[in-house]
Amino acid sequence: MIVALAGGVGAAKLLVGLAKIVKPKDLTVIVNTGDDIQLHGLHISPDLDIATYSLAGIADETKGWGIQGDTFHCLEAINKFTGGEWFHLGDRDLATHIFRTNLLRSGATLTEAAQEIACALGVKPKILPMTDDKFETRITTKQGTMHFEEYMVKRGAKDEVLGVEFYGSDKAQPADGVLEAIENAERVVVCPSNPIVSISTILSVKLIRQALRHTKVPKVGVSPIIAGLPVKGPADKLLRGLGREVSAFGVAELYADFLGTFIIDVVDASEKKRIEKLGVKVRLAETIMRNIDDKVRLAKAVLEA
Repeated sequence: MIVALAGGVGAAKLLVGLAKIVKPKDLTVIVNTGDDIQLHGLHISPDLDIATYSLAGIADETKGWGIQGDTFHCLEAINKFTGGEWFHLGDRDLATHIFRTNLLRSGATLTEAAQEIACALGVKPKILPMTDDKFETRITTKQGTMHFEEYMVKRGAKDEVLGVEFYGSDKAQPADGVLEAIENAERVVVCPSNPIVSISTILSVKLIRQALRHTKVPKVGVSPIIAGLPVKGPADKLLRGLGREVSAFGVAELYADFLGTFIIDVVDASEKKRIEKLGVKVRLAETIMRNIDDKVRLAKAVLEA
């Protein structure tokens, strides 16, 4: 079984590639829930949704979120009342959030809701939230501390990052099936996700990081930083705000206590020796995923590393 740690668009692309070359039942995805937010009385799980929509083949890859071809009639109507909706929710996307919220209110866990949604959309790999407990990633700026989605979407990630806090990490327990998946894995993959607000959130659930350190199976990561820049998103601002180097090396440092092999882009070949001094093996590959061939090629490189 392949177990992938995932969050965001980069992860979703690699998951699609992995799903093309491994049996669906042999792929389990542990997903960041630090981005989860309550809006309009609904529980929204952005990273769970982009992973699920991508594996279902319905994600809007141009936007990097939501469902391809979705309409926004409900949002337009709400805007007539409020005049300031900043989190764009498509009509079909809203159906997912309504369904999830009703399940949660009826007593289901987030894990159970995620599996119900995946099943309804025909997704065969197992989708697991990192935790069923309340967890929230908050960004500290000169304007104050705010939810990551407010920083990212409402404010366009324009604020200087002074700190990142994981609210609930001290009490959060791994969701049902997470530790079992890691223990039974034949390989663990750390997707090319934001290393701070997608992967470090998962790793902040202490028992998950402990399980990753303990397991002896190959653990392979893919750098989301290429030539000193993120492929997408504010990873550079977050790394810099936490005093981390914005480079493949800077990301490798975050995972070095458990990672066995790190795949970096060919343009970062000069980083190889530095990373290997951390005790992590390095493999070079073309890591940009523009199309399905690129996704499959990188997935093969991950499995062969």
